[in-house]
Amino acid sequence: MNATADEIEVKMGAVSAVDLAKEREHAGTVGDITSPDPRMVCRDVNVWYDSNHAIRQVSLDIGRNEVIAMIGPSGCGKSTFLRCLNRMNDTIPSARVTGSIKLDGEEILDRGIDVVPLRARAGMVFQKPNPFPKSVYENVAYGPRIHGLTNSRDELDELVETSLRRAGLWDEVKDRLDAPGTGLSGGQQQRLCIARTIAVSPEVILMDEPCSALDPIATAIIEQLIDELREQYTIAIVTHSMQQAARVSQRTAYFHLGDLIEVGPTEQIFSKPRHKLTEDYITGRFG
Repeated sequence: MNATADEIEVKMGAVSAVDLAKEREHAGTVGDITSPDPRMVCRDVNVWYDSNHAIRQVSLDIGRNEVIAMIGPSGCGKSTFLRCLNRMNDTIPSARVTGSIKLDGEEILDRGIDVVPLRARAGMVFQKPNPFPKSVYENVAYGPRIHGLTNSRDELDELVETSLRRAGLWDEVKDRLDAPGTGLSGGQQQRLCIARTIAVSPEVILMDEPCSALDPIATAIIEQLIDELREQYTIAIVTHSMQQAARVSQRTAYFHLGDLIEVGPTEQIFSKPRHKLTEDYITGRFG
């Protein structure tokens, strides 16, 4: 999928202007947007692409050591919002972001913030695996090298092994660390990208449909990995699969046409949604 087109997310499909007006009559977000132990705190976040208002006044906490799933129809704004969390939208010239996003109390929308260390603290795993055209070893070692996280080759070797083990990949690649990362299977490449992300000791892992290009077996492995990683990291995942959201997350946020409609415990969102738009999406009436 073209990244820019996906991020702009301004499609309205068959929704008429009258329907849109009715749907916007909800009184803010339904559910508790706060977390008792937030790692990220987002308030009144807006995103424009030129004159297109893609994200509207979104407020949401992302809790420490939780997986929060962001769901909704195509073009609803979930990927755009996710990319606000490490300023990936800065790469789009037409994008403008307002509001407040704090990571451990630090305002990341401050124009004086260096986005390079920010993107190490809040690492992104993309929809399609994107290993560097380097060896398996160098894919994982690249980040620690540029951020100066190790002082010797032995330390770097240990960090590479630890990261690959955490990504559930070490046993499969330990005898071919010098082989090209692009030569791995799709599921292995995605786990290599996860290992590359966690090698720089992030606080948050952002995942934009990380399993959409994978087969069911690889998807199951990634989902098990997400559950294991939650013990050490905060994870925000965008997914089109409601079944996946139900399996991997503790909280779920439902987006619709740029609005955050409802947020709550995943079990409650899928069994007893409080907003009609959420219910319609969960039950397959649209989306």
